[in-house]
Amino acid sequence: MTKTTAPVRFAEGDPARVGYARVSTADQSLDSQLDALRDAGCGIVYTDHGVSGTTTTRPGLDAALAHLRAGDVFTVVRLDRLGRTTKHLIATVEQFEADGVQFASLTEGIDTTTPAGRMMFTVLCAVAQMERDLIAERTRAGLDAARARGRKGGRKPALTPRQVEQVRRMRHEQDATLEEIADTFNVSRSTIIRVLNAPAPTNA
Repeated sequence: MTKTTAPVRFAEGDPARVGYARVSTADQSLDSQLDALRDAGCGIVYTDHGVSGTTTTRPGLDAALAHLRAGDVFTVVRLDRLGRTTKHLIATVEQFEADGVQFASLTEGIDTTTPAGRMMFTVLCAVAQMERDLIAERTRAGLDAARARGRKGGRKPALTPRQVEQVRRMRHEQDATLEEIADTFNVSRSTIIRVLNAPAPTNA
């Protein structure tokens, strides 16, 4: 269980530049990120130690976001310290913009307080959209190829054709109950009902 730690404060930094640092495992050190954020002028840095980027709730990040006010600059060392996914990252920065908060990522050179930094973020959004479009295109191409070979996309059937035959025999010839058949094939009762209600295959 992670614990919330007090933020690190740098007296020489700008209180309006709010930093955030994170490492995924307890044996990793936050020192390099803290040094970089101090050098970038952060007056306060919130941290998460031993918290994966895929974790929905991150106490340090939640505290940092609650601290932000319009005019603040939220700063991270790398983009992956903030966002679980590109989609999540973009949504977060867009929310910053709506709240009047600026964003900076030191490694990627993104700083929405500058025209160049805003352009970098726009490029990031465009790349993310292109990735989504490519994934969708590959998915459609894969489904088209599968259909061309006589296969349909979707979830694998719970029962093989041979098992479907056995289900029908158990029900119609052996008078087995739906529960008995479902237990035999380790599937739900509703699956057995669907199999029995489906048209029986015809042999050409």
